Amino acid sequence: APLEPHRQRPTHTHTLIKDTMDRADDLADSVTRKGQWFIRPVGRALLLSTFAEDGVRMFFQWGEQTTYIMHTWGALSIFAKLFVLFNLVCQLVPVGVLLAPAVNVKFKKVAIGCLASVMVVQTIAYTVLWNTHFFLRNFAVSGALILLLAECLEDGVGRTMFAGVPDMGGIKRGDWLQASGRILVTLMVFTLVHWESFKFEQFIFDVPAMILSVMVCLGFKTKTAALALMTILQLENFYLNNFYSEYTNSAKYDFKKYDFFQTETVIGGLLMVVALGPGGVSFDQGKKWE
Repeated sequence: APLEPHRQRPTHTHTLIKDTMDRADDLADSVTRKGQWFIRPVGRALLLSTFAEDGVRMFFQWGEQTTYIMHTWGALSIFAKLFVLFNLVCQLVPVGVLLAPAVNVKFKKVAIGCLASVMVVQTIAYTVLWNTHFFLRNFAVSGALILLLAECLEDGVGRTMFAGVPDMGGIKRGDWLQASGRILVTLMVFTLVHWESFKFEQFIFDVPAMILSVMVCLGFKTKTAALALMTILQLENFYLNNFYSEYTNSAKYDFKKYDFFQTETVIGGLLMVVALGPGGVSFDQGKKWE
């Protein structure tokens, strides 16, 4: 007699997919275990790379940046210089603090707050708010910063900043940060998809990247999806944002360089996802509770 529909044996295709995903999970776990000593430092360095690059750019393009602010906002020279100085100091100093070993968590939280304030100020000053492409990229970078903050909470420090906020259903406060960071980080993929035109070389990047992004958002096969998405983004970053092949005094060089380091920051965020795991608000964690 045939089996009931809900008890049907799995098909060969279903078994093959499951076996492939299980092997991918085993490989991801193996990479995570063997690379434990460098995943977090490298992830943190990549995550902070766009802020370091922008701070250095402020120093070397001091004149251009002050002139831009003066012309765009009609600001006095002194205010334009203070704006550039704020961007320079509030990026390079926090980057140094966050990369330095054995720094008190209170200073790390202040450093993350400084970087977040720079993002807000630049979003307004450079009218990024009205450009969907740059706006989504800024959200993705902010997701990477949230994951950096989640790392502090995971280490058992910085919990007092949420004093008075109750835990919900046994889920730790840092879990909500990890979930929101995961979701925001994957927004970078949507800025890389060329919706207006179809090219085969883009198609082979875009479709897998979109599927993996959804998996990371949901926290399903999180480590495997994050590692795979990170690999795709890295390949696409070198392919699309090859600023090193442009003339250094061209506008293309600046735009590609900006996009390159922002993508590296998101890749750093994905490495932090690998290091931190899916967190409590995820399908992976839900399976463990069953």
